Amino acid sequence: MSVVLIVEDELLELEFLKSIVAEELHPEDKLITCDNGIQAVKLAKQYRPDVIIMDILIPEMDGLQALQEIKKFLPQVCVVILSACSDFSYAQTAIRLRVQDYLLKPIKPSVFKQVFHDLLTTVADNKIDSDEEIVEQQTDQIYLIEKSLKYIHDNFKQKLPLQLVSSKVFLNPQYFSRIFKKEVGVSYIDYVNKLKIEYACKLLETTDYPAYRISSECGFTDPSYFNRVFVQQMNMTPKAYRRKHLCDSEV
Repeated sequence: MSVVLIVEDELLELEFLKSIVAEELHPEDKLITCDNGIQAVKLAKQYRPDVIIMDILIPEMDGLQALQEIKKFLPQVCVVILSACSDFSYAQTAIRLRVQDYLLKPIKPSVFKQVFHDLLTTVADNKIDSDEEIVEQQTDQIYLIEKSLKYIHDNFKQKLPLQLVSSKVFLNPQYFSRIFKKEVGVSYIDYVNKLKIEYACKLLETTDYPAYRISSECGFTDPSYFNRVFVQQMNMTPKAYRRKHLCDSEV
């Protein structure tokens, strides 16, 4: 869907522009109009148009001032200036604001129609490029997270700081932490600790290793921290877990 905002205070001119724009729009597109600069800024914030057709000499705030405000929050919006003013200073300001076209009134219907058609094509192409970029970025993120998960599963029995794993997929640690939680659903440390505690449970069930050795086997450098994490996840100490497993096995 494309959103078009026409800012024009002359009624006949507005109807002329609306008639041409309406011919180019699809049913799902939205056309908004207003007749002053302050309202233009307000509507731009509300509807975030893809295309703005802006007169310069309009009430309350002139078109170029309004456009300056709009560009602060819609820097990529496509803009056509329509004006009866041929003053070069206006054109200079329009260029600085990166408008797509500056048309002098009166404008031939065929010329305006072609300009507007080209603008819609540009907007459509930009949206396709943006969508493709987003999809590609998401695909890259998923690939990198899958790669990091494989590395984690292969190495969780050793000390595995986030910085080490993020470096393996060439990502900034903070960014890696953020997308890891987004894609996996839990934080990096919680995911790694879950694997470590699952392995600790297996060792408690199948060996007579003391807790400090199991802590080391699971990649914890501090036995007391291992004990705290174990209790958080299993709601009992490693010793109690082993005792419970032995009791269950004898039943």
